[in-house]
Amino acid sequence: IDRIIEMKGDESAIGIKNVTNNEPFFQGHFPGHPVMPGVLIVEAMAQTAGAVCILRYANGQPKLVYFMTIDKCKFRKPVVPGDVVHYHVRKIRNRKTIWKYAAEARVNGALVAEAEISAMIADK
Repeated sequence: IDRIIEMKGDESAIGIKNVTNNEPFFQGHFPGHPVMPGVLIVEAMAQTAGAVCILRYANGQPKLVYFMTIDKCKFRKPVVPGDVVHYHVRKIRNRKTIWKYAAEARVNGALVAEAEISAMIADK
């Protein structure tokens, strides 16, 4: 993601990614018809969620965030150069060091992808 534009404690956040034509993955995905790879859309959801869960530990010892699961993942529309993707993540629950989030990727308000993701916080 490029940046976090909104954060509500450790409950939710919105991250954004400006998708430009010079992204290196567009060279092979797909020549003449550039489409952002789904795996990178999910990775950006995980990065946004990671920023939310790490907030709880901001004043303590450095922590690592490990991506654990992807569930209920669906891709609705392709993401192309020129799109600005807003990643909305909302905490479903957390137990000790395990966090689960509902995530949506939106372009101009339209849902382009969604998933439930989980992560684990560990000592650095």
